[in-house]
Amino acid sequence: MEISACIITRNEEANLPRCLESLAGVADEIIIVDSGSTDRTPFIATDHSARFIRHDWEGYAAQKNFALSKARHDWVLSIDADEALSSELKAELLALKGAGPSSGASGYSVPRVVFYQGTWIRFGDWHPDVLVRLFRKDRARFAGARVHERLEVDGPVLPLQGELHHHSFKDEADYRARMEHYSALWAEGAREAGKTAAPWTGPCRAVARFLRSYLLKGGCKGGALGLRLAWLQATEVAMKYRKLRVLR
Repeated sequence: MEISACIITRNEEANLPRCLESLAGVADEIIIVDSGSTDRTPFIATDHSARFIRHDWEGYAAQKNFALSKARHDWVLSIDADEALSSELKAELLALKGAGPSSGASGYSVPRVVFYQGTWIRFGDWHPDVLVRLFRKDRARFAGARVHERLEVDGPVLPLQGELHHHSFKDEADYRARMEHYSALWAEGAREAGKTAAPWTGPCRAVARFLRSYLLKGGCKGGALGLRLAWLQATEVAMKYRKLRVLR
């Protein structure tokens, strides 16, 4: 079983080394599709023998599909630059490479865990976050709007147990900056899709998100950090609908 690892990047010099080092021995080729990095990303890619391709930004789904089109092998591991294989997931993938994929399998899902403010977040809306990341290239394609692309897989998906480590936010300021960015993208996509929002839509959905994260998904087990994350996630929901109302 040979695997092509596909990564999209833009100014990822802080994250990319950790990601690429975790792929050693697992990926038979590494493809990096870059949309205009001005930092050391290209040099880091070259240092790790990755195939570096410049491609203008087309959106998350289109960019990842372009990366898939460049893969030489039937099986693809799609991984973000701010992610890395845990030692357990790496061992599991190496065993899978040796034994070969299960008959009829189109893909494999992995549980992703976020590292935030010095701890692994295993409570609230961020956990468990199960994603299909290893799949047959001819049976999968990314779809979606401006943000939050999804992978559509044709056929059975089997679970893996090892965690995918996600180093998503440096601190709360970084988290808030991304909230602003992604909520704007969501609002633009929602407007283009013809969605509307009443004055009460945002607040009601924000309250529902807080209750889901803090109570239903166990954010309360995370103490003060669990409460803060639930509040920030609710704030992001309110922000999305407020921006949609402004656009419309």
